Amino acid sequence: MARVAIGGFQHETNTFAPSLADYTAFEAGGGWPGVQFGDPLFDAVQGANIPAEGAIQALRAMGHTLVATAWAAASPSAQVTHEAFERIAGEIVKRLKSAGSVDAVYLDLHGAMVTDRFDDGEGELLRRVREAVGPRVPIVASLDLHANVTRAMFERVDAMVAYRTYPHVDMAETGARAARLLDATLRSGARLPSAMRTFDYLTGIPSQCSFIEPCHSIYAALGELEMRDGASLSFTPGFPMADFHECGMAVFGYGADAKAVTRSVEELRERIDGAESDFALELHTPDEAVRRAREYGAPGAPVVMADTQDNPGAGGNGDTTGLLAALVRHNAQDAALGLLIDPAAAARAHEAGQGVTLAFALGGRSRVPGDAPFEGEFSVERLGDGKFICSGPMFKGFRMTLGPMALLRSRAAPGVRVLLASKKCQAADQEMFRHLGVEPRRERMLALKSSVHFRADFQPIAKQVLVVRSPGPALADPSEFKWTKLRKGVRMRPLGPVFEG
Repeated sequence: MARVAIGGFQHETNTFAPSLADYTAFEAGGGWPGVQFGDPLFDAVQGANIPAEGAIQALRAMGHTLVATAWAAASPSAQVTHEAFERIAGEIVKRLKSAGSVDAVYLDLHGAMVTDRFDDGEGELLRRVREAVGPRVPIVASLDLHANVTRAMFERVDAMVAYRTYPHVDMAETGARAARLLDATLRSGARLPSAMRTFDYLTGIPSQCSFIEPCHSIYAALGELEMRDGASLSFTPGFPMADFHECGMAVFGYGADAKAVTRSVEELRERIDGAESDFALELHTPDEAVRRAREYGAPGAPVVMADTQDNPGAGGNGDTTGLLAALVRHNAQDAALGLLIDPAAAARAHEAGQGVTLAFALGGRSRVPGDAPFEGEFSVERLGDGKFICSGPMFKGFRMTLGPMALLRSRAAPGVRVLLASKKCQAADQEMFRHLGVEPRRERMLALKSSVHFRADFQPIAKQVLVVRSPGPALADPSEFKWTKLRKGVRMRPLGPVFEG
């Protein structure tokens, strides 16, 4: 059987976000395993819903021999620093070259990485990998659903596959699909026929959820086309927060029959073009959301409010306070907000100890326009070390290390509690709340720093889900960003204004 090199480099870059991703961000991992070099990669991802783990298990089951290079991921943020990119990409390439002859390469990539020197981070990484292994060794990559797939990426790999769910419950499954495509490429002895199409409009990430329309029907159609034509198809709605020429949506596919692949990709493109108006989504102000949650929420059937524009999974720092202020202003009852990322406040709570009431100035460190620290007295109700294992559909098996955590209760509005963490991670798993003694289903209101990933674990217990537009760098309406590099003629939101350059 074949000797397959494995590596990965994941970063989702919001070029409008306040904080860069330096090497320490990849060491921390942001809920994912930290930087791994060589064989420790295998243990680091074992049992987790991570593409590399799905690929590893599938390739081993096929009898292939695996050679580990390097793997790294960091929380979404602004650009990856050149030093971090060179260290990680350099290790992947160096270990590829020192591995001797390999028959194929599998890479676990995101697809929306921008560095402070390369607009197309994956395109540059793939250029170096292709140069290292030569033109005849197959390279197959798995991608995030939010990948901004570029022409360079498409040309430098033999095949790519992307997630089909948002929340991303199929990450490991996507890695396994990539492994099967790699195996098929090896067996064919030649590059599979392929096709790719892009689009002239952007969509906000809250409307890209595969639980709701139009993506629910689009992915169902994708599966039907695959069955009909025997192709491997992917649709990437893109990450509409990366200011570069090729930001946007794409469809692409691979298969043994060139005409069938092209037909499938073209039909899927037509369906997505026709769904442009369906990507619009209702957004609520913080005050509107809290009033509605007070009316409809009940213990055992909470209303979930997604603080989408401060989502750490889209470049936010998880520290804006607009929704917290609204909860306190309306004296909300049975309400819990998490995760508010404030290491200084968490450390202060740990220093004071449980049961102590202190004056805090929570969050607001990112200085996002329209936001400020929230000042008030809070009692320290519970403390945690931030170490736990997730159990929800998306993060199942992830070993979280979020640093010191604390549960605070507002003195001005005793029905409002705030969950603090020290390291960035979006609130997408109920274990994040249980770690501090909060059972989510017993709350009347849950305010979550997330855009869509929370739906995998929280929507089943929610009476209603409201998407909230509160200050933050991950704007729900892409047309509100100050684009400079986007290609001319792209509609910056569905049926919205066109970028003129």
